[in-house]
Amino acid sequence: MTQEPHGVHDYADDLRNADILVSVNGELKHRDEASVSVFESGYILGDGVWEGLRVSNGGIAFLDVHLKRLYAGAKAIAMDIGLSPEELTQRLFDCLNANGMTDGVHIRLMVTRGIKKTPYQGPRFTIGKPTIVIIPEYKAPVAQVIERGQKLFTVHVRRTGPAEQDQKLNSHSKLNCILACIQADEAGADEALMLDPDGFVATCNSTHFFIVRDGEVWTSPPEYCLGGITRGNIIRVCREANIPVFEKRFSLFDVYSADEAFLTGTFAGVSPIREVDGRAIETLNGPVSQRISALYKELVRNSLTPIT
Repeated sequence: MTQEPHGVHDYADDLRNADILVSVNGELKHRDEASVSVFESGYILGDGVWEGLRVSNGGIAFLDVHLKRLYAGAKAIAMDIGLSPEELTQRLFDCLNANGMTDGVHIRLMVTRGIKKTPYQGPRFTIGKPTIVIIPEYKAPVAQVIERGQKLFTVHVRRTGPAEQDQKLNSHSKLNCILACIQADEAGADEALMLDPDGFVATCNSTHFFIVRDGEVWTSPPEYCLGGITRGNIIRVCREANIPVFEKRFSLFDVYSADEAFLTGTFAGVSPIREVDGRAIETLNGPVSQRISALYKELVRNSLTPIT
């Protein structure tokens, strides 16, 4: 039975996705034939890094920043991607061109350590080069879901610090976020709001979280959340437009009495929040949120790497 869309990452079905070509180590394969080995490090252990990319108006948004984060993550886990950023960019372009894709596309770019000779976590048991998979799909957020606003639920699963697993690492190992997502789903919410070890607001399970209070925009410090590309760009457009924006610790007390609140992410951009833990946000998609969303869309248009 098909479920009704409800979350910020739900998308409108597109029949064109039935025949997309997926790039697996540079080979283009129909989605039904694209596969990796059961001995693949990503499958066995979640050993790898990834990026979500947005294609619009003939280009990839913020490609250089995404690649910088990807290569930094690979270096952090001592993995040599085996391609230069320029070579990886060309592989992205080749995949998009083979599919005739220029707009309204979301890409999942995944790099995992490669095939292992036996299922064990040690990188020394890896044989061959990393596995690089590019999955492009026509994806657009469900308009009515964005318009009605997101419903959040604060979960017990916490964001960890660098001593456990550094949240800046965009790894395939997402079990803590998955557990948070499950708890939010069971509570009937669209997204999980996650706290840091001290109980201050950190981020969401798959997006970043902002509130607006008295004309000021607040988001959590970077210690307990992924270095989100969209998060950083929201902070950037606020500063350039002289909108007061602060990376600071705040609690649920501040959230419940916020004037506005919104989520950010590569897929849907800025998504208004209507409710957190049963408390209605004062204004859904208020004037500050609308202005920031417009500024961000303009930044996207000016930050496209043309597909060649």
